[in-house]
Amino acid sequence: MNDTNSIRNINIVKQGLAKRYRAEKRFRLYGVTAITASLVFLAFLFISISSSGYTAFQQTFICLTVNFDTETFGGDNVDTESISSANYQGIVKRSLSEMFPEVTSRQEKKVLNSMVSSGAAYNIRKMVLENPELVGTTQQVWVPADDDVDMLIKGHMDRNSPDSERRLSAQQIGWIETLEKDGNIRKQFNTIFFTSGDSREPELAGICGAAAGSFFTMLVTLILSFPIGVGAAVYLEEFAPKNRWTDLIEVNINNLAAVPSIVFGLLGLAVFLNFFGMPRSAPIVGGLVMTLMTLPVIIIASRAALKSVPPSIREAALGVGASQMQMVFHHVLPLALPGMLTGAIIGMARALGETAPLLMIGMVAFIVDIPGGLTDPSTALPVQIFLWADSPERAFLEKTSAAIMVLLTFLIAMNALAVILRKKFEKRW
Repeated sequence: MNDTNSIRNINIVKQGLAKRYRAEKRFRLYGVTAITASLVFLAFLFISISSSGYTAFQQTFICLTVNFDTETFGGDNVDTESISSANYQGIVKRSLSEMFPEVTSRQEKKVLNSMVSSGAAYNIRKMVLENPELVGTTQQVWVPADDDVDMLIKGHMDRNSPDSERRLSAQQIGWIETLEKDGNIRKQFNTIFFTSGDSREPELAGICGAAAGSFFTMLVTLILSFPIGVGAAVYLEEFAPKNRWTDLIEVNINNLAAVPSIVFGLLGLAVFLNFFGMPRSAPIVGGLVMTLMTLPVIIIASRAALKSVPPSIREAALGVGASQMQMVFHHVLPLALPGMLTGAIIGMARALGETAPLLMIGMVAFIVDIPGGLTDPSTALPVQIFLWADSPERAFLEKTSAAIMVLLTFLIAMNALAVILRKKFEKRW
């Protein structure tokens, strides 16, 4: 009888084990499926952005044979003022007319001149100002093409489509094919994208101004948020008495970490701009707003790092006669610093990608000049992406994707730095 019961119990256990094993396999399958789906969607995102934006790292240029005759620069008395005030737009038009002498009517010349970027005259002017010895010579000069020509050369515009479906006429396409045949048009690395500020012309627009604005904003954020956040965490974790007030502060810090970022933008608008009268659309204000938004994240991460230090470290320091201050700053804080740095970098990475707070304080303005300081008008990289995404030109679409690629590169680099610092300095207990 006992043997029969034992066999029955064993069979029940085996059936239960088989059922649990099947449940475990299903759970593992669900986990693998979820991870695979996440990777597929992430790969789709990166491929979509990269396929749309990689062409922005190249730019189409047209070679002009430019005659820097002395008459254009004031005759025999060539000086800096005459070079600066010369008619460079006329030089570009004359060079194009010499390349296509069959173009005679005023309307055709206007269409021909529109194939070259409006920044070509500025480039030639800058070149002559840097090297006045060019006056009186004839040079081959590569100037940026118009954005429509650039789109055609990059394959974003179908040459065989009807005229009503493309922005270039058949006559312009014929001129472009002549330039291609003569080797006077080519694609090269787009340095303008990395060295210029924003522009109404897509072929002249760059991210340098936005990147500088983001740099100054993040500099202010790091200088203010890290020491304040670490100091607050050390006080709350090591020195503050455990009472209702500290509990209330801890709850509010945790709640602030979940507040939508636009609320911090409204706070910055009300306090820093309206009350204190600080300059609008300046990195100093953007940094202050980002500091308010980043502080809760840094405080929470720093407190977690302090809690991870074993109590035996504190007890040993106090046991050999160290004061509480010495125990915290000589023993606990150095051991918790890697976790604090990780939290700070992650908080900075989040601040780098924020747009809404900066929109509220005016950093959405159209800024051409590259900022040189904390109080100069500027924009930020996420805001620049927002502005370009709203532009109707096809050329701005690829620049939007390229700017997103640059921003993602910075974010990945910052997160990788956080991982490296954690692996390098953390200690296993």
